[in-house]
Amino acid sequence: MRATSGVRTQIVRLTIGSFSVAALLGVVALLSGGAFGRTEGRVLLTTLLVGIASVAVLCYLATAGTPAQAVGVAGGVVIVVPVVTALVQIWSDLGPDASDLVGRTFGVGTVVAATLAQASLLLALGGRARPGVRALLGATLAMAAVLAVALSVIIAAQDDPPSVVLRGLGVVAILDVLGTVVVSALSRFGPHPGAASVAVPADLVARVDAHRGTRSREDVVREAIEGWLGGR
Repeated sequence: MRATSGVRTQIVRLTIGSFSVAALLGVVALLSGGAFGRTEGRVLLTTLLVGIASVAVLCYLATAGTPAQAVGVAGGVVIVVPVVTALVQIWSDLGPDASDLVGRTFGVGTVVAATLAQASLLLALGGRARPGVRALLGATLAMAAVLAVALSVIIAAQDDPPSVVLRGLGVVAILDVLGTVVVSALSRFGPHPGAASVAVPADLVARVDAHRGTRSREDVVREAIEGWLGGR
């Protein structure tokens, strides 16, 4: 758990640092004066890209130290595809054939990366929820997977699907969004199975906050209790 926390902390620092640099370049591009040209536009698009990728990485990090950590790791690998292909499209002048291939790769990579980000957040929130919420979580993830596969096929094939297929995907997308909202709300604000309220003195809370880094208070307290029980 400590090793995972250390890696998570370094990734958070790298993410914040990367976006800070990109944001600084974007501000400089806007305030440098002169005509707003192609280079300035590319810098702003790069800043937007880094910002979106940073949000996705933070979503993947939500699974760190949980049984669903493999999903976050997969997301961290997949996000490289849309980022690299987007940078190529922003900064390179590609021919029609190459641009088409890179564009389709970007589209499929974006769909998969976004789906993994959604799954990471849902698994981090609903992994310890009540059985009913976990069942809804599984159904929502299934909808998200179906939608991701269908969209990826459509993007890769570049063929307009029949109307009935589009209507079906619309229904799946609506159910996916509905499930995401309900699972998130019930997992965050609903009662947790076996949850117990324990009063912690304010001085101990302050000590926990001083040493927890990017970890939650719950993770730190759980680690301390498990370590104490394991040493008895």
